[in-house]
Amino acid sequence: MDLPHRDQSCHIIYLSHGGGPLPILGDPSHDKMVAFMKDLPGRIPRPEEILVISAHWEESLPTVITASSPPLLFDYYGFPQKAYDLDYPIPGNPELAQEVRDLLQEAGIESGETRQRGFDHGLFIPLMLMYPDADIPTTQLSLKKGLNPDEHLKLARALGSLTKRNILILGSGFSFHNMREFVWDQSEKADEANNSFQDWLIQVCTGEISNRERKKLLRDWHAAPNAPYCHPREEHLLPLHVCQGIAGKGAELIFDDYILGKRAVAFHWQP
Repeated sequence: MDLPHRDQSCHIIYLSHGGGPLPILGDPSHDKMVAFMKDLPGRIPRPEEILVISAHWEESLPTVITASSPPLLFDYYGFPQKAYDLDYPIPGNPELAQEVRDLLQEAGIESGETRQRGFDHGLFIPLMLMYPDADIPTTQLSLKKGLNPDEHLKLARALGSLTKRNILILGSGFSFHNMREFVWDQSEKADEANNSFQDWLIQVCTGEISNRERKKLLRDWHAAPNAPYCHPREEHLLPLHVCQGIAGKGAELIFDDYILGKRAVAFHWQP
């Protein structure tokens, strides 16, 4: 599915980042996702900076990484040694991290910062595929413990002025994330429970509805068809809430295919 190339600066993407390092290790059940991610940079303008909201980082306060050269955090287990030898020396972005904190403070939202934490695989796996030269200054923003959807929508609203910059805001999660139900034999069997949830997400994010209604539906996402089955825990869905909240408008569906044998989607917003 084609993503129109536009000249305006800010682009916001929520994507399903796959299973740990498997996209980099050549796992066949990730082939479609890998092709999609490698193709993305040619379909949007090159950003001057990147902000990633990853499903793999939760703190008591929304927290940003302020180091100028963060290491990689290999936050996965049981993979071949080459999964731990990956090198992606992408520069940090302390200035953008500080601006995120300033915007949150202006909105009355307390935040934190860290220079010690590395970039987790929710950041470096998609960016290794999208921007292999590792040359775009990047920072990462955590989710907030408790995973309250309304708090993440409010956090996102506070960051709305970032859309005036030449920035890529990347919500790195997975629109289906039930670890017990992934398929590891490269088969792609229809899962009607998952299909109903993915269809709901598509309607909420791209449908002809008001932004107020969109936020209400995302706030109450547990009421969506088969929501507990698709997300026993919501950390992989909430980066979408942040993306939608920052954009404040409907999205385009840019990926709808199988990853690890389950249908998953990705969305694009251009505020």
